Amino acid sequence: MMPVREGDTRHVLITGASSGIGEALARVFARHGFNLALNARRAERLSALKTELEASYDVRVLSLPGDLANPETPEMIHSTLRQADIHIDGLVNNAGYNSRGAIPDTPWQAKRDQLQLMAIAPYALTQLFLPAMRERNYGRILNVASVVGLLPGGVSNALYSGVKGMQVAFSEALHIDELTHGIHVTALCPGLTTSEFHDVDGSRSELRYVPKFLWHSSESVAEAGYKALSRNKIICVPGLFYKTAIAAARVTPRRLANSIAAHAARKGR
Repeated sequence: MMPVREGDTRHVLITGASSGIGEALARVFARHGFNLALNARRAERLSALKTELEASYDVRVLSLPGDLANPETPEMIHSTLRQADIHIDGLVNNAGYNSRGAIPDTPWQAKRDQLQLMAIAPYALTQLFLPAMRERNYGRILNVASVVGLLPGGVSNALYSGVKGMQVAFSEALHIDELTHGIHVTALCPGLTTSEFHDVDGSRSELRYVPKFLWHSSESVAEAGYKALSRNKIICVPGLFYKTAIAAARVTPRRLANSIAAHAARKGR
């Protein structure tokens, strides 16, 4: 008789699941027996991932293509799952991207879409699925933030840094709110990660000289996030270097930290 896996009979919704950390998290949850509902814009990639995971891990996978920059998408996802009689036990808010550039140099539409995707959609999905988690006294919510949400902002990065900081604060508050309801809440805060992320935001060429030890694989980040969520850690920062950087930032006066960040930004121009 096969042992019961942690996720057997449970379903996890993962956004931004077609590549990078989201795709890696889908594999990790599937390996632990969770059935999956996967969301991303690229339907063909979701379909291929669905086929792979169902064949490799004996789990059920539902593809939910849709753009979370559209305000109607969270409700569409919730409605589709409700009609399919699928109860979501875990939520991974991973979808995101960085539209770099100073505020005066970027169109409002791009920033509005980014806010909708990375700030409003995660909150909307949490509000839609959290009540049922409370009723069952079981839930897992992983918000994929970033180390930049724990550090002073960088050049031409005001919105991304601000949103990631909000995701961390939201996770911390939600973690405390749900302690008595059997619901784990974790903010995953990775540093530089090998994925398509830096190709999308155009920073790949700027980062080519960054030492290899500062880069983590999507798979290692996903593993760290899953373990932290299982243990109900509030914040997970993968990698010793980034843990040390965050610890140093926390004991450095904010004014000094901002001055250091501003100097580094000027040198990088």
